[in-house]
Amino acid sequence: MLRIGIACYPSIGGSGIVATQLGHELCLRGHQVHYFSYDVPVRMLQCECSCEFHHVDVPAYPLMRFPPYAMALASKLYEIACEPGLDVIHVHYAIPHSMSALLAKQMIQRTTGRTIPFVTTLHGTDTYLVGQEPSYRAVVQHCLQESDAVTAVSEHLRQETIRIFELSKPVEVIHNFVECKPLPEHRLKDIGRAETGRTLIHVSNFRSLKRVEDALQVFELVSRACPCCRMVMVGDGPETAAAHKLAEQLGISDQVTFVGRATDVVHYMNSADLLLSTSEIESFGLAIAEAMACAMPVVCTRVGGVPEVVEHGKTGFLCDTGDVCGMACAVLQILTNPSRARSMGIAGRERVEKYFSPDVIVPKYETLYQNLLSSFPSSAEPF
Repeated sequence: MLRIGIACYPSIGGSGIVATQLGHELCLRGHQVHYFSYDVPVRMLQCECSCEFHHVDVPAYPLMRFPPYAMALASKLYEIACEPGLDVIHVHYAIPHSMSALLAKQMIQRTTGRTIPFVTTLHGTDTYLVGQEPSYRAVVQHCLQESDAVTAVSEHLRQETIRIFELSKPVEVIHNFVECKPLPEHRLKDIGRAETGRTLIHVSNFRSLKRVEDALQVFELVSRACPCCRMVMVGDGPETAAAHKLAEQLGISDQVTFVGRATDVVHYMNSADLLLSTSEIESFGLAIAEAMACAMPVVCTRVGGVPEVVEHGKTGFLCDTGDVCGMACAVLQILTNPSRARSMGIAGRERVEKYFSPDVIVPKYETLYQNLLSSFPSSAEPF
C-alpha cells in the first residue's frame, strides 16, 4: 500500500477528471490517496471511495495583490507529507503544482531527512500555451527538470514538451483512461439506427482553441441534408455567448441545445449518435475517448494526440482543422450509413477497452511510483 498525494485543479476539465479518477482507481487498488486543491474536485464527489481531501487555504493579505496559491499548496503538501505521511506526490499540470511539489520536497528533506519523490503529469495547456509565456517558461523548465518523473498524456505532447523546454529528462507517455461503463439497454438497441432524427454532440470548455464556431457551421451543413438532426452543445466558457449568436445567425437555434457545464457528460453521450470535435489542439482528447467508450463514432480534427486515440476510418474520421465542409461530409457518411455507424461505434468501444481502460493505464502509474521509490529506499515504508 502506497500513500499518494495528488495535487490538481478541481475543475471539470480533463486534467481534473483524470487526476480524480486516477485517485479513485488507486484507492480501489488498496492505496491511500490524498487530494490537494483549493476546492473539492468535481469527480471526487461522484466517487465512492475513502480518498481524503485537503483544502488549500490561501489567505488574502492587503500587501499581496495576488493570492500566493503555490506557497499555500507547498505548505499543505509539506504538512500532510510529514504527518500522517506520504510516499509520493503526483501533481497534474506544471503550473503551479510542480513548483509547489519541488518546494515541499526540499522542506521535507531539510526537516525530516526523508526524500519524497514527485511526479509531474503534463496535460497539454502547460506545454502548448501557458508554459511558453515568457513570465513562466524558465520556471516550468526548471521544475520539469527537477521532477523525479515526468509523464505526458500522449506521444505528441511528449515530443512537444521535450522540444519546447529542451528537456534532458525523459518524459514517459501514459495515456489518459476512461471507464467503459455498461451501456444502457436503449443504447445497445439504438446504435446505428436508421431513423432520420439523429443527434450530434460537441463537448468542450468553449475556449477559442476549441473552435466552437466550426462545430456549429458543420452542423448547419449537415442539417441541410438531415433536417431532423439536433445538436447538443455541452460545456461553457468564453465563447459561449458568441456560439449562441452564431446559431441564431445560421438559423439553427431551434435545433441546437446548449446545456452548459455538466458533471455527467456520459448521460448526454448515451443519447447522441456522433461526437464532433473541432479543436485546433488536443493533447489527448478525453471527451473523444469517453464518446468511444459509449460506442459512439467520432469526427475530429487531426491534431495533437487525437490520432493516437481515433483510428481513422475504423472508429471515426479525422479531418484537417477548419475544414468545415470535410467534417460535414464525414458526419453525413456516418449518419446516412447505419451499418457503418454501428461498426464504428463498436470498434471505438473495443479500442478504448484495449488501450485506454483503467486496467491498462493505472498499473503503469503504480509501476512508475514503485520504480521511483526503489531508487529512494528511505522514502517509503515497506509495502
